[in-house]
Amino acid sequence: MRNINLHQLATFQVVAKHCSYVRAAEELHFSQPAVSAQIRQLEESMGVKLFDKIGRKTHLTQAGEELYLYSQKI
Repeated sequence: MRNINLHQLATFQVVAKHCSYVRAAEELHFSQPAVSAQIRQLEESMGVKLFDKIGRKTHLTQAGEELYLYSQKI
């Protein structure tokens, strides 16, 4: 696992809060593809999948839930 990028972690927190890449992009004033890229890079650096997409819904995986709880302490 490489070092966690704090910008990616902040993006992750907003996606997790809204359970939506689109809503996170709106809040962050980023494009949705930019948010997706940040999450993909974070997942690659950690070596785990953080979100599951079922249809249009986005849910945290177990690893995502653990990271979200940890990130709230930072």
